[in-house]
Amino acid sequence: MEKTKNAHSMLSNILFFVKLLFKISPLLVIGEFIWGILLILPNRLISVIGVKYIIDVVTEGENLHRIFYAVLLIAVILIFSTLLSWLYREFFWNTEKEKVHYGLNKTLYEKAKKLDQESYDNPEFYNNFILTIESSSDNIQNLLGLVRNYVGNVFSLVTIAGVLLSIDPWCLVIILFFICAFLPLSRKIGDLQMGRRIDNTKYHRRSDYFQRIFYLQDYCKEVRMNNISPLLIDRYNDAADDVIRNQKKYWKKISSLYMIQESGIQIIGFMFVLPLYLGYCVLVKESITPGDFVAAFNGAHSIAISINFLTVWAVAVFSERGKMIEKYREFLKADFKIKDGERIAEKSEPKEIRIENLSFTYPGNKEPTLSDINLTIKPYEKIALVGYNGAGKTTLTNLLLRLYDPTEGAIKIDGENIKSCTIDSHRDRFSAVFQDFQLFSCNVGENVALDKNADEEKVMEALKHSGFTKALPNGTRTELLREFDDEGIMLSGGESQKIVIARAFYKNCPYVILDEPSANLDPVAEYNLNCAMMEAAAHKTVIFISHRLSTTINADRIFVMEKGRIIESGSHDELMKMNGTYAYMFNLQAEKYRS
Repeated sequence: MEKTKNAHSMLSNILFFVKLLFKISPLLVIGEFIWGILLILPNRLISVIGVKYIIDVVTEGENLHRIFYAVLLIAVILIFSTLLSWLYREFFWNTEKEKVHYGLNKTLYEKAKKLDQESYDNPEFYNNFILTIESSSDNIQNLLGLVRNYVGNVFSLVTIAGVLLSIDPWCLVIILFFICAFLPLSRKIGDLQMGRRIDNTKYHRRSDYFQRIFYLQDYCKEVRMNNISPLLIDRYNDAADDVIRNQKKYWKKISSLYMIQESGIQIIGFMFVLPLYLGYCVLVKESITPGDFVAAFNGAHSIAISINFLTVWAVAVFSERGKMIEKYREFLKADFKIKDGERIAEKSEPKEIRIENLSFTYPGNKEPTLSDINLTIKPYEKIALVGYNGAGKTTLTNLLLRLYDPTEGAIKIDGENIKSCTIDSHRDRFSAVFQDFQLFSCNVGENVALDKNADEEKVMEALKHSGFTKALPNGTRTELLREFDDEGIMLSGGESQKIVIARAFYKNCPYVILDEPSANLDPVAEYNLNCAMMEAAAHKTVIFISHRLSTTINADRIFVMEKGRIIESGSHDELMKMNGTYAYMFNLQAEKYRS
């Protein structure tokens, strides 16, 4: 994901995020504005006008019963505002906050789903994606609180300023002078906080990786059977130490700037200069009454808190939040290299696949992975791609699926470049079983159909073709894995692979790609799978990759790849007669079985 050349302003980012929240839940945003006013304004008004009124009544010495009514009114206002705030938070805020959280994350997931495979090969993409996902909930919580307090302080500032200006405007001048003098430190603090967060994300990724290894099932045997635990723990400790060092590095700078800022504004400005001025007005000029004195002092303090929040503290925090939102916007605006075509691909009978002068180089690599590949696959053919590791077999199928686009050349189906079709309709023509397959914590039917509306009869038929024989207590509704269901069944490597292979038999499509379909199967299961595969896929074009050459014997044609090129092609018998690379590899494997 490329970095946006022109970053947005802090205000632009805040408004962007508020608009996102408003789109998902308008009432939540409006409620936050009202809640902010209820939380701040009543208390500030009481500390200024209410206290002034009571002191003036006491000073006059007449109608002291008015104090009782004033206190009663203050109590009613505080109880009413507190009750409304409590009702809003308990019966509306919590629910709407979760709704917004899932709404924002859904937007991120939809974007991630559409991004090119190349993006996932880019470490910067991972850092930005993880940072965006992890900060999504945090951004909602913090930003709502900030906006709430910001609106409340704006209303409080305007209201109290009107009262204070009628008493003595010079208080505002003193407050503004000290705040403006130390305002530049806020942006510096925001920059440091953002830098700390970005670095922490990188270090946390490392520590989380080593932490997951100790509880993920995929690693449990390796960890227990080998002496790798000390190494993993050392790596985890190193990553944790990096996080701690990073925190210390930033915290020294941030805390120092905060101390300078708070000392200048709070201690010198509001605890020394301002009291001196108010004391002068009372004792020397006698320009304000005792009630005015208290109202002016409390009002000045209230305005100081509001202005300090709006221009110092909020600027620092909004600056940090704004930069996090900038990452969010960068992610949502990330462009796709693989573009949709205009035509909807037909999902009918298999057509001829022609690969012409195809070359491909992975981003960041100098040497091409594939060079000048030319081959034609006829309808209904069963094609095998064989070769040593790194020959480019999987890369070729990735290009066929448009997970990447070729650097040079073209792939055509029925004479039409696959780029002319929409990505989804093109990929829907294929069923692919990958070498690094994944099972999901869903039921068996959903795992085979990859859809919540699984056809039970079709699922069972697909499982039969794949050779899956394990008992299913609840049929296709039997849960796999125990991530969310303690009764979920656990599978062996071979059983898991058969579930995945069943996906290829289930999907109604003209083309099937199988990458190492029998890697985890025993020889008998492998033989049965090959027979079932040829029978079930008789009406489909099949392309499979295999290092076990016994699976390639019945292929119509075999393509031998080496260093990104096709060096041999033909049927099994033809290649054996050539006595080349394929024959050497086949005889080498056969000798192991004979031995």
